[in-house]
Amino acid sequence: MSTSTTASVSTHILDTSIGRPAGGVAVQLSARGGREVDWQALGGSATDVDGRCKDLPALPEGTTHVRLDFAVEAYFERFENKQADAQQDAPANRDSGAVFFPEVAITFAVKAGEHYHVPLLLNPFGYSVYRGS
Repeated sequence: MSTSTTASVSTHILDTSIGRPAGGVAVQLSARGGREVDWQALGGSATDVDGRCKDLPALPEGTTHVRLDFAVEAYFERFENKQADAQQDAPANRDSGAVFFPEVAITFAVKAGEHYHVPLLLNPFGYSVYRGS
């Protein structure tokens, strides 16, 4: 929950290749208090069966930038998404033996007193992100 001196962050992931939430994805939260300041790892969580990450750590006072790191490689390896691969015109994951985007890092600016919900729309060959509500 944000206060007048801090911002807050939440996120969720939808696997658009199968039209379902992406559960069990590890998410790490980092923050910094200015462009010239080093990132501080705050901790992490994992998405639940609804693809939501409801228990991310609170942001420290003075946070100006936030980074969410999503470990998506293990998710795609676990479910292999063969159905999605079969529908793609692009080279399939099964041909290369690797996930195209093994991790997704999203960095954004925040202001104290605001809540930032950052949905990740994910598939084996790309992703999209936006500021949600």
